[in-house]
Amino acid sequence: MTGCGFLAVDSGGSGVRVAVGAAGHGASARGASREPVRTGARGIDPGHFMEQLVPMARALCSEAGIGRLDTAVVGAAGMAGLGDALRAELPGALARELGVRRVALAADAVTAYVGALGPRPGAVIAAGTGLIAIGTDLTGWRRADGWGHLLGDCGGGAWIGRAGLEAALRAHDGREGGSARLLASAEAVFGPAAGLPGLLYPRTDRPAVLASFAPRVAECAAGGDPVAADVLRAAARHMADSAAAVCPDVDEPRVGLTGGLFEMGAPLLVPLDEELAERLPRARRVTAEGDPLHGAVRIATDLMAGAFALPCEGKMLCVTSPAGEDVTRAAGPGT
Repeated sequence: MTGCGFLAVDSGGSGVRVAVGAAGHGASARGASREPVRTGARGIDPGHFMEQLVPMARALCSEAGIGRLDTAVVGAAGMAGLGDALRAELPGALARELGVRRVALAADAVTAYVGALGPRPGAVIAAGTGLIAIGTDLTGWRRADGWGHLLGDCGGGAWIGRAGLEAALRAHDGREGGSARLLASAEAVFGPAAGLPGLLYPRTDRPAVLASFAPRVAECAAGGDPVAADVLRAAARHMADSAAAVCPDVDEPRVGLTGGLFEMGAPLLVPLDEELAERLPRARRVTAEGDPLHGAVRIATDLMAGAFALPCEGKMLCVTSPAGEDVTRAAGPGT
């Protein structure tokens, strides 16, 4: 068994992913649960979180030969707005159950940022079903959008899917701005267009259903459909707007892209590069180094090595001991 180790967690809408590793090394064992952590009146449910995490963490520590966990980093979707109970209870619970002495709690946008760019100034666009942009000059965090599919997430997968279906229904009605190709694609996926409201409106997973149509919009754009191409151009413009709102005023800032939406490739990336060049002419778009779990691992290893350089700011990122005090300044190699 090795001595001191770390625990890194990425909790999101598709479940919980966990990695453990030894001090001075990267992750040596990984696991995942497909069940998302519940939310309720208190926000993200700490009890349900621990029910999923503890057995997985113990099994991974055994697999990796880690005898004691010094540091835990938890990145969670909804941490900024729904994480009060986690911030209050998780440090103590992790100490009792796993022996952890230092806990970093981060919004998933922060772990996505660190996974994409590491601890350096810049901006990251995280795009999947939703969309958020986050930036830092290493003295504070700035975020733009991430307000959900009803109030924002402009340019994200649900936004693109909804715009594509709107264009399909315009074609169905004979209104301007419609696309016969998008209409045919929508009916191939969902059935007769007239049934779309009854199919979509009652669904509790409406954002995911809308986002499932986004790749079809990209396919139509790649096939030369001008309406679909305009939808992706508008999405790219929204993304560039959000990136510009958070990007620090430094020489040649880096802009990273992370999230499954960018797997659509050229139909989205080409207009996005053009929009970024117009809004942020000094910026350089770079390929993401890794995903949010990689970002949580990076924060954990930096904390244990005494190399932590990220701003701790309110609900975006905090580092505490089981007793609840801020230990960021004292963070150093685990003993």
